[in-house]
Amino acid sequence: MFQDKYVFSQLTAFLNRTQFNNYVRKYDGNRYVKHFTCWNQMLAMMFGQLSNRESLRDLIVAFEAHRGKQYHLGLGREPIAKTTLATANQNRDYRIFEDFAFYMMKEACEKRTTNILDISGKKYAFDSTTIPLCLATFPWAKFRSKKGGVKAHVLYDIEAQVPAFYTVTTASKHDSTAMSSIHYEPNAYYIFDRAYDSFKELYRIHLTDSFFVVRAKTNLKYKTVKWKRRMPRNIMTDAEVKLTGYLSEKKYPESFRLVRYYDEEDDREFTFLTNAKQLSALDVANLYKKRWLIELFFKWLKQHLKYRNSGVQRRMPFAYKSVSLLSHTVLWLLSNMI
Repeated sequence: MFQDKYVFSQLTAFLNRTQFNNYVRKYDGNRYVKHFTCWNQMLAMMFGQLSNRESLRDLIVAFEAHRGKQYHLGLGREPIAKTTLATANQNRDYRIFEDFAFYMMKEACEKRTTNILDISGKKYAFDSTTIPLCLATFPWAKFRSKKGGVKAHVLYDIEAQVPAFYTVTTASKHDSTAMSSIHYEPNAYYIFDRAYDSFKELYRIHLTDSFFVVRAKTNLKYKTVKWKRRMPRNIMTDAEVKLTGYLSEKKYPESFRLVRYYDEEDDREFTFLTNAKQLSALDVANLYKKRWLIELFFKWLKQHLKYRNSGVQRRMPFAYKSVSLLSHTVLWLLSNMI
C-alpha cells in the first residue's frame, strides 16, 4: 500500500508556514474563522492553479471527487463549499498572500542565483503585461470602451529566473509610472524597454549607485560630449552624451552613455542608454538580450494563470496573481532541489 505523501503535499512542504502565519496575524486574516483558515484558502487556490481549474465551481467539483484525500492535501477535514471559498476570497485581505509571495520569491532568488553573464551584481528586467478580464464580470477593470483588464508590473531576476517584485495596477496606467514602486539595490543592473524612458526615475537609479540599461526612443534629443573611435564588431556608436531637452535635462542633469548596436541575426539596429560606463559595449547589448527572459515568463503566466471566473471583486486578480506566482516559485524551488 502506498503510504507516502501526495505530490501536492510534497510541493507545499516548501512553503514556510510559520512566516505565513505571521502575515495572517499582521492582517488579522483568521478573525472569526472556525475551520477554513487562510492557510487552507491559499492551498485551495494553489491546487486550482496547479491542476488547471477554470473556475471556482470546477475547483469545488475536483475537491468533491477527492473528498477522502482532502485532509492529506492540507485542506482541512471539513468539506469546502463554493460559498465558503468565494466568501473567503471576497472578504480576506489579499496582502496576506502578496507579502508571502514576496517572501518566497526572495528565498527562491537566493537559492537559485547563477552567473549567466561575467558581470558582478544582481541583474533585473522590469516590464509589464496586460491581463485581459471580462468587462461584464469585472466592471471596475474598464480599460477601453469594450475591454477590461489589469496590468502586472514585474521585476524579474534574470539569473534566478524568478520574479523579485511585482505590482498590479489598472490597465490604463502607463508603464513608466510603476518604476517609482521599485526598491533599487546598489551595484545592481536594471534592464528596461523603451517605454521606461522616465529620466527622473533613471536618475534615481544612478543616485543609488545602481545601473540601468534602457532602449532609447527615436526622438531622443541629446548632444555628444565624447565618443570612442575604435569599436568592436556590430557596435556602431559608443559615446557619452547629455540631454538637451529643457525638462529632460532637469530630470537627468549628468551625462550618460549611448550605445548603438547592430543585430546581424535580425538585421536590426538598437540604441541603448546606460550609466554603466565600466562595461564594454557588447556587454551592454548582451544584458539587454537577456530581457527576453521576462517575456517568456509572461507567456508562462498567461498560459497558467486561472482567474477569469473566480469572482467579481476588485481584489480577486491581486490574490490570484499572488497565488500563481507562489505556485511558480514552488516549482522553481523544487527544480533547484533536484
